[in-house]
Amino acid sequence: MLELDNVSVRFGGLKAVDGVTLNVGSSDVIGLVGPNGAGKTTLFNAISGLVRPTGGQIRFEGRNVMATSMYQRARLGLGRTFQIPQPMHELTVRENLIVAQRFGTGKVDPQRLDAILDFTGLADKAGRDAASELALTELKALEVAKALATAPKLLLLDEVLAGLETNGKRRFMGMLKDLHAKFGVGIVMIEHDIETISNLCQRVAVLNFGQLIADGTPEAVFRDPAVIKSYVGADAGGPNA
Repeated sequence: MLELDNVSVRFGGLKAVDGVTLNVGSSDVIGLVGPNGAGKTTLFNAISGLVRPTGGQIRFEGRNVMATSMYQRARLGLGRTFQIPQPMHELTVRENLIVAQRFGTGKVDPQRLDAILDFTGLADKAGRDAASELALTELKALEVAKALATAPKLLLLDEVLAGLETNGKRRFMGMLKDLHAKFGVGIVMIEHDIETISNLCQRVAVLNFGQLIADGTPEAVFRDPAVIKSYVGADAGGPNA
């Protein structure tokens, strides 16, 4: 479904993403991990159209999307969340989803929006002001809900668990486990918590200094000496960041 071929992103003299080749299938749930500054979010930005790669090719369902806008990629089925929730101010939760759905599909499907609100636990918050009346866990759920409203075929989740306390993280993980099956989307998720990645993902890709240094099962990847070495403070037992 998604094919990255030798993708690079350069900011001046800094190569933030360096020759990454990665394939993502429609049934994949992949964890994208690596130390801070490894290039994970920049790679998401390149895939979703926020950043123009300086080299390589990006194809989605066989189509070269290098010259297409974020809007066009959303219409093709590429959805994403952002690490810092970005609700649309002065709009209710439901109105946020309506705007996202129009952006991604060109129409409004109230039944799908109801299903998304139920799934993300936001049904009873649908009429609340999204920017001022939601707790952090609910804001994170809204990020996922907005992405789902665009009817994605592939969903890029950028640290949706970051900042959540233990109970909130546990509830959110339960939702993510069901997301792939219920909505039939492929998933690539950036996450620093190794236990979370191991529980949710069948496959893990590791970036370090912009380069892909490992791609495989969680068991194999987190025992890879190159991966262990890439994490500051890691020991022989595996990365702990």
